[in-house]
Amino acid sequence: MSTNRIVHLSKMTGTAGSEGHLLALLPGLRARHVDARLWILVEPDNPVQSYVDQASALGIPTRRFVIHRHVDPGLWRRLAAAFRDAQPDIVHTHLLHADLYGIPAARRARVPYVVCSRHNDDRFRRRLPMRWLHRWLWRQTDRGIAISDAIRQFAIDIEGAPARRITTIHYGLDPAAVAAPPDARAALRAALGVPAGSPVVGSVCRLVEQKGLLYGLRGFARAVARFPEAQYVIAGDGPLRAALEAEAARLGLAQNVHFLGWRDDARALMAGLDVLLAPSLWEGFGLVFLEAMALGVPVIASRVSAIPEAVIDGETGWLVPPRDPAGIGAALGDALADPSAARLRGERGRQRLAGHFSPAAMVERTLAVYRGLEASA
Repeated sequence: MSTNRIVHLSKMTGTAGSEGHLLALLPGLRARHVDARLWILVEPDNPVQSYVDQASALGIPTRRFVIHRHVDPGLWRRLAAAFRDAQPDIVHTHLLHADLYGIPAARRARVPYVVCSRHNDDRFRRRLPMRWLHRWLWRQTDRGIAISDAIRQFAIDIEGAPARRITTIHYGLDPAAVAAPPDARAALRAALGVPAGSPVVGSVCRLVEQKGLLYGLRGFARAVARFPEAQYVIAGDGPLRAALEAEAARLGLAQNVHFLGWRDDARALMAGLDVLLAPSLWEGFGLVFLEAMALGVPVIASRVSAIPEAVIDGETGWLVPPRDPAGIGAALGDALADPSAARLRGERGRQRLAGHFSPAAMVERTLAVYRGLEASA
């Protein structure tokens, strides 16, 4: 492959699905002798130092560019100059800000090829001005990668992506990278101050509307009526935290729901769960589902977007309609009433991860997209 230097560009405020994906993808590319670099767009007061440290520990060269405001004309010029200096063969963008700034800057710098990845189907992308913007961006892009079949179809139908130029490549995850501490269950219950045998449900996500946690709380309240000893841990933070805390209090769940904030040990925490609850209203794919599979934790999730590509109803977890507390409560009731059957679904998830979502396959398919650029030139 002669296209050897590839700059991946993404805006970041923390570590979520797309950010975790890059920590898996770029080391795999570098192991295949590709000079893969990560350039990060950051806000002035949030240098995402912890993430940069993780990337550096994995041998990924990083560089940060500050976005001074939502519309920063100077950033186009700074990126174009940086691209001219670095002379990448490909610029590969991730998420909206990277697309908006990186694609025009790459073209201005005469980078040979531009690839963009679609990680989500956020509702704002359906607005008419955003549709026009994305159609323009797709005209400047040589190839696209969608992280799920659902996102690929969304990009074609809503954004005007040419079907022949966008392919699906699911996230991949090495189970060895998500090893569960041997005492995870006991440690979590001890930290919560609850009996060792207490059932614990958890959500690990940003506290935003997309994640549907209001419905999760209401569904959990129905389960607590049957299992009063059940606990619900919510690991994450965001603008809805106060509203969610108020809803938990309104539902009489103050002693059963635990808001833990952002956790650096989220995977260890997840390993102590009986079930992962993900009542999302929309979801690009969700690296958290692969993490749960690696840990053998069954999943209750909404039947929306790409989630059914990861969670198989009745096999690796439960799928329920979105915004459906009754459905969530019923699924939680099933999981908590028969822990052995729930653990079996978790084990099937572990097997599905190994068979369908390997990092090696993700890296090889990404390389195939890059090689295809040369073949079609």
